[in-house]
Amino acid sequence: MAKKQNIRALSQEELINYFLSINEKKFRAKQVYEWLWSKQATSFDQMTNLSKTLREKLNEHFEIHAVTIADAQKSNDGTIKNAFRLYDGKIAEGVLIPTTKRMTACISSQVGCSLSCKFCATGKLNRERNIEFDEIFDQVVLIKNQAEQHYQTPLTNIVYMGMGEPLLNYSNMLKSIEKITSPEGLGMSPKRITVSTAGIAKMIKKLGDDQVKFNLALSLHAANDVKRNYIMPINEHNSLESLKEALQYYFSKTQNRVTFEYIIFKDFNDTLKDAKELAEFAKSVPCKINIIEYNPIDEGEFQQANTNKVNAFADFLENKCNLVVNIRRSRGKDIDAACGQLANKNKAVS
Repeated sequence: MAKKQNIRALSQEELINYFLSINEKKFRAKQVYEWLWSKQATSFDQMTNLSKTLREKLNEHFEIHAVTIADAQKSNDGTIKNAFRLYDGKIAEGVLIPTTKRMTACISSQVGCSLSCKFCATGKLNRERNIEFDEIFDQVVLIKNQAEQHYQTPLTNIVYMGMGEPLLNYSNMLKSIEKITSPEGLGMSPKRITVSTAGIAKMIKKLGDDQVKFNLALSLHAANDVKRNYIMPINEHNSLESLKEALQYYFSKTQNRVTFEYIIFKDFNDTLKDAKELAEFAKSVPCKINIIEYNPIDEGEFQQANTNKVNAFADFLENKCNLVVNIRRSRGKDIDAACGQLANKNKAVS
């Protein structure tokens, strides 16, 4: 029996061609497309304005690679961590982060990760595969539904900061954002979407060439090559100098301000000397800086920096260097849902 095709991989034009080939009216394509993207149908049976015979025919030739929630845990602070089961049984994680001002979905772009950053639990996993664009879209839909169900509040922001490196799944990442922002999808503004990268210079330039409208965040964590090489092996082939040049190119093409993420570790990158190096790097492009408190992981070698040191570090950047700085307090630590802790520990994986 021929393998069924993932129907969401087809464009509306391709759907029209399919329906014409089986002697159906072309408007059927629009109906099915609406069910798939506007109404987020997860089965053909839900497409009630199609005849039963047509639904059965679709079911014979196509499938919908719908993502489901295999397990969900709610933190004491209201954060919800999800183990998403993908169509082939693989698990990826995503998080709903509620605050008074925003409702954020943190989503994954890969199952596992290949970058091996020393401070990140996901980096200790193998990369199993890229997540398809429709599966990324589903993660957002499921977290959006959670926000409305648990908090009666719509989703306001999306961050590609879960498992994986989005720029190593470039095509699916772009296509998923296209669907999320499209009127026929979720209609969200690209300005409410942030893609976070560990720093791949040539792909940052590609974002510039593609003149993307969403926000870019660079996980920096150290502003000298020796330290960054130690915690982020990717830096050995993407030095700070090459990243600086790529970011300047990206800004020249998009005029989008960049966010620098800086996890602050005890006795590693928490001194005023480190802050000066960060300020020097940050002045290369219009930016804001998010200082993120570290979330310990099993067998990790790093510890959370002292609060007074974190505050002194931020004050220096803000007051002496005139930079825009936010200190991000972590949420969902008690259920391993905080930044850097996603590692598929859920019972859904066993």
